Amino acid sequence: MMMMEGRRRGRRGSARTLLPMRSATRPLSSTVSCWYCDFKFSALNEPLFRFGRRFSRYLRVWFSMGVGFSLAAVLGVSIIILCEFARAPLVFAGKAQPGYFLSGLSILITGLNISLPSMGYLCISSIIGVIVHELGHGLAAASEGVQVEYIAVFLAMLFPGALVAFNHTSLEVLPDMASLRIYCAGIWHNAVFCAVCTLALLLLPLILSPLYIHGESPMVLDVPSESPLYGSLSPYDVIFSLDGFRIHTAEEWKQMIAMLTEQTHLVTSGGSSGIDVEKGYCVPHSLIKQSNHVQFERNQTYCPNDLIAFASVTCLDVSKYSDGGNKNNHQNTRENIHCLDPKDVIKLKRCAHSVQIPRNGSGCLCSEVERCLKPVQLPGLGWVEITYSSLDCNNHMRSLFSDDKHSSFREKSCLQTFVFVGDLMSIAHSIRLTSYQPRWLIYSAANIPSLLEKLFTSAFHVSIVLALLNSLPGSFCSLSFVLFFASEMQIFFPLPVS
Repeated sequence: MMMMEGRRRGRRGSARTLLPMRSATRPLSSTVSCWYCDFKFSALNEPLFRFGRRFSRYLRVWFSMGVGFSLAAVLGVSIIILCEFARAPLVFAGKAQPGYFLSGLSILITGLNISLPSMGYLCISSIIGVIVHELGHGLAAASEGVQVEYIAVFLAMLFPGALVAFNHTSLEVLPDMASLRIYCAGIWHNAVFCAVCTLALLLLPLILSPLYIHGESPMVLDVPSESPLYGSLSPYDVIFSLDGFRIHTAEEWKQMIAMLTEQTHLVTSGGSSGIDVEKGYCVPHSLIKQSNHVQFERNQTYCPNDLIAFASVTCLDVSKYSDGGNKNNHQNTRENIHCLDPKDVIKLKRCAHSVQIPRNGSGCLCSEVERCLKPVQLPGLGWVEITYSSLDCNNHMRSLFSDDKHSSFREKSCLQTFVFVGDLMSIAHSIRLTSYQPRWLIYSAANIPSLLEKLFTSAFHVSIVLALLNSLPGSFCSLSFVLFFASEMQIFFPLPVS
């Protein structure tokens, strides 16, 4: 008991404090200099104090949980940083890769996706993150009976921020554990806010389900003029499939393009993987006679205008490809090559499919008046059919045929297909998609789910960065935390005196 009284008297006699404190201030005031400006206000002092005192019992339990979390965060980050410093010489020497912490931190920072359109999300998320952080300090102080002097927002150089100033006298007489709850409240609130953002992202489809359909087909929000799909797709078009593979979400769009890119590389490079993604179409002889003859430049096929080179192939039984044979033998069975309009060809029936999952017992599906032709794939270029429908037609048919029995007819009646030939990865991120479709044709509301997703994601990243920065050893909050924790441990486990 004597030890505690002695330490408390020592604290009272010290003029230094770990949190910003001022004497009484005016309701509104500001400070402006060449490198710093702030705006102070005290309108929220009394409401915040009354709320904290009214629910002080519950808030103390809440912020005591924050003390445990902050201790674990400080110790965990400290250990990770020490391990990273120990690995640094090996990383610079090229004998080791950067640890998971640095790699994850770089991914986290790049996840903010700082670009001109994203600056608005970043600013709003920063404001929310700082408010949540300082609200934690303010509520924790109010629950302990510490009066808030003022709340300030500031701009130091180019870095914005905020702070909560406390009453000097009330803070100095607090027990150590109460001070810990105040110091650790900011980290704790940022961590909890990250969990709230994650939960909101998971529940967003359910929350928006009365107004939006989620996971049926991705909808196009924007097609930039530099996109390879500009002119083929328009805003509010709904993408149905890629090469016959059904697409349900915006993430599936990227995953499917990555898979098709890999398969295209295997085909054009002649790699043997047991997968044949070559496509064939049963083209009537009459259409072949009207086609242009292919031209060759440097041993590569060339067709004028928007025509595509198609090679004639022999219909072979699919079972001949399932024994691991080299599909280059199939590629060498070309009889001749023709230049055809892909818009006409994709309307025809197929004569070749994947051999891993054959849709028919034989690859020969063409009649006697037809010939099986497949597009000539050049190295690095892929051929993909993109099937889509307009949102107007989709919603109109949904209103006419709302039951599941007519779902297939409803979808097929609106579908349109076009072919993209080129670098498939170039289209993966060239358009902006959302997994939500509005139930009613209100175009102005089509962007709301995407805005909410970006806001929650950005707020998560900013808040977790704030929590990590305040958990770093040597930071303002963590340093005070360690000092008070050490003093608290000395009370229960006093060091032996020699």
